[in-house]
Amino acid sequence: MALRSAIRDYAREHRLFASRTVIASVFVALGFIALAARFVHLQVVQHDHFVTRSEANRVKVQAIPPVRGLILDRNGILLAENLPSFRLELTLERITDLDATLAALANILEISDADIKQFRDLRVQRRPFDPIPLRLQMTEKEVARFSVNRHRFPGVDAVAYLSRHYPLGRHTAHVVGYVGRVDVNDLQRIDQGEYRGTSHIGKTGLENFYEPVLHGKVGHRRIESNAQGRILTELERTPAIRGTDLHLTLDIGLQIAAEEALGEHTGAIVAIDPASGDVLALVSMPSFDPHPFIHGISVAGYRALQTEWRKPLFNRALQGQYPPGSTVKPFIALAGLTDGTTDHEHTVYCPGYFQLPGKERRYRDWKREGHGTMNISQAITRSCDVYFYTLAYKMGIDSMHDYLVQFGFGSPTGIDLHGERAGLFPSREWKEQTLGVAWYPGETVITGVGQGFVLVTPLQLAVATASLALPGHRVTPRLVRWLERPDGTILLNEPSVTITEPPMSEKDWRMVIESMVDVVHTPRGTAQSTGIGAPYTIAGKTGTAQVFGLGEDEEYVEEETAVHLRDHALFIGFAPADDPRIAVAVVAENGGSGSRVAAPMARKVIDRYLSSVDL
Repeated sequence: MALRSAIRDYAREHRLFASRTVIASVFVALGFIALAARFVHLQVVQHDHFVTRSEANRVKVQAIPPVRGLILDRNGILLAENLPSFRLELTLERITDLDATLAALANILEISDADIKQFRDLRVQRRPFDPIPLRLQMTEKEVARFSVNRHRFPGVDAVAYLSRHYPLGRHTAHVVGYVGRVDVNDLQRIDQGEYRGTSHIGKTGLENFYEPVLHGKVGHRRIESNAQGRILTELERTPAIRGTDLHLTLDIGLQIAAEEALGEHTGAIVAIDPASGDVLALVSMPSFDPHPFIHGISVAGYRALQTEWRKPLFNRALQGQYPPGSTVKPFIALAGLTDGTTDHEHTVYCPGYFQLPGKERRYRDWKREGHGTMNISQAITRSCDVYFYTLAYKMGIDSMHDYLVQFGFGSPTGIDLHGERAGLFPSREWKEQTLGVAWYPGETVITGVGQGFVLVTPLQLAVATASLALPGHRVTPRLVRWLERPDGTILLNEPSVTITEPPMSEKDWRMVIESMVDVVHTPRGTAQSTGIGAPYTIAGKTGTAQVFGLGEDEEYVEEETAVHLRDHALFIGFAPADDPRIAVAVVAENGGSGSRVAAPMARKVIDRYLSSVDL
């Protein structure tokens, strides 16, 4: 038995080996077939896809942000320019651990919580291969410090760019406005493709209104990079198209002169060319420095501006709404003359107060002892309230409303800035629809002297004054005279002028204008000291608007009244009276007297402008 077991069955072993070899060969063959199939799939079926991915790893498309257009005043003085600076950008697809990268960057650079929050907000809206700014306006030392450590931060770059700068910032903050960092709200309303590589966008003023032309067109370049993301060569470039330059109607010299005229007063001055609607000066005081807003103002800094009691961020010229006071009287006079309620010879006796028929309440004149017998010309020159109380009562609120809206009262002027308020000239229908109550005769009386519900903006008052200076000549105020494209093409921003039949007879208009000249140039005029020594004639009207109501027998004493409750001082005027070149509206909040405070301010502005033009 032992001998038989020692004999091997070679035939059986050969068959077993052969079968195993066949099976192994089949598996090997299947493996090669699978590899070949995979190879064919990758190299043939998905060839284009993987070539594209491979190319994308090697070749990147980068946005080239356009250079923002310049803003210049009417004499070519720069009001907004671009200065070279550096920003820190992160490209997320090249960063493996974002939190660790941010922490490491904070160790070598000053990066605030606000910077990080802004970055994370933008991250949600941007694609992984789009660079996202983390820190703006790096100093030269910071750029050098980062460059030394650049090898530690794949996907992070210090990039040169042009930063906005306002050489005359405080003087133009309410007109030119400012740019700020693109935020989530901006990304939801803009074409993101046009803002690739752009970190800033116009936020206020002209920067915001003309953003589409100031921004320009984004360009692109295809670059080859290595595995670390370092650029090896530029393969192709589509250059960006710089933004369009704005040439303004604004005269920055006159703008500064108007600010100096306002002095320490809170308020606004607007000067326009009556013929074209060119805004020569648009001042709101106090103003502010726009530069902190460009790269992100601190919470403390913004809160300080918001809580400052004089509200420097508030554009009083466009958004401040004030009772016009007696500056409305020339318009009321024309309304009464036009509808036949009064005439040139009709007189009213002023005992110092007015009473409605059958009523005991007295509506006081500013001159408590009264003016005596007044015709309409004298009433304008000496600003007799009683005459206009009487005229308004006889005319009625609806007649006054229908006439004064022809001068733009109660409507936006249409200036090329956002945020303008409309003011208000009331009517019986307005009160019933808005307040749900009837109109009272006493409200008609005080409307005749620019009190009650009547509200105007300084810009609106200047435009109405321009319409008074050139009757039948209605202008839309404009801040941009022309736009200059990068290729030198000039696009004129033509004046918007509507010529209509004057809403008054020439005889009535001349009488009112002569009365306004008497306001400034005769001894009985309320602004007689303002016209002394003027080499030209000024047609003007003073105004004093109450901030709070007085009782029937109460007397306003400025020295005994808290500053914030004192009357507003107003003045409107144009010059030369026989050939108007400039129309001015002045509002000095709590200034007290229009004749003592506002009129001299207007004289300084008119002097400054007319001394620079050929008369």
